[in-house]
Amino acid sequence: MTDEVIIRREGAAGFLSLNRPGAIHALTLPMVHAMSTALLEWRDDPAVKAVIIDHAEGRGFCSGGDIAFLRNSALNDGGTSGRKFFHDEYQLNHLIFTYEKPVVAFMDGITMGGGVGISQPARFHVATENTRYAMPETGIGLFPDVGGGWYLSRLPGRIGQFLALTGARLDGAECKWAGLATHYLPHDALAEAKERIAHGHEPGQVLSALAVTPPPAKIEANAAAIAKHFASDRYEDVIASLEADDSEWAAKELATLRTKSPQTCKVALRQLHDSLECADFAANMVMEYRIASRVLTRPDFAEGVRAVIVDKDNAPQWDPATPEGVSDALIDSIFAPLPADEEWKPL
Repeated sequence: MTDEVIIRREGAAGFLSLNRPGAIHALTLPMVHAMSTALLEWRDDPAVKAVIIDHAEGRGFCSGGDIAFLRNSALNDGGTSGRKFFHDEYQLNHLIFTYEKPVVAFMDGITMGGGVGISQPARFHVATENTRYAMPETGIGLFPDVGGGWYLSRLPGRIGQFLALTGARLDGAECKWAGLATHYLPHDALAEAKERIAHGHEPGQVLSALAVTPPPAKIEANAAAIAKHFASDRYEDVIASLEADDSEWAAKELATLRTKSPQTCKVALRQLHDSLECADFAANMVMEYRIASRVLTRPDFAEGVRAVIVDKDNAPQWDPATPEGVSDALIDSIFAPLPADEEWKPL
């Protein structure tokens, strides 16, 4: 077990409190295993009526996965340990998604990447005034995984495609407006919410009683522009649409896309398109594991992490360097089935 997750019982609730404040609670493989083990134990324990996922000390809910570990795997072991990380992390995501008891995730602070993966599948995902929500993977040559294909593809008005491509950050009010949060609570009400749930009160009723009306969602003002410019599943069309718009907003989003991995942007659009054809969440995770197994060792991931996180020069040299250079054949190869004994399977 690991002290990076504080696992405890309090009344009728099981608590999974992320406890890696120095890394804004980014998930490590031991954290993933500890959470999965606790959930499996509580699943059959009649005394546990609900599960709460939150964070202990420090800012942020969860900033993502262990990117440094994944890059080290890509560079030094051919991606073997990285694929193990993705495999087991996706099992945790699926376990939360299919959990029969109510799971409540409190997204109080930074919620990105892997943090989305452990909050979005919960029955209740709660935003606050501190929430900063994003799937920023296009900036490091990865892709919006951990179920991102499932959640983002099902948002209205092409909001999901916009978030997947740009890595835009949403605040708590915007999350509630977009459908990425079931409830909006002030930070100061969270302790009471957890206490009531621990005392056996039904989580949905507790959250509804304590919820408040969020401030206006800033993204709503750009909803029509997002629906227009991000309408196509062809990345070149998105770029062309933004180029044809002389507004300040379009110029800003176009400049943002120019910094992203063209490979990842094309992968993300295909991922969201194909997710809508998945029969269930497990099928989506099979697809995402195939993608993860391939992009982990493609040049853009190690280079993207180098540029953004290691050297911080923010000048990645993408390969291929342009959208036109990312062929349909390359994308098809990234999405192709794995050998039968390597495919992802749920717990």
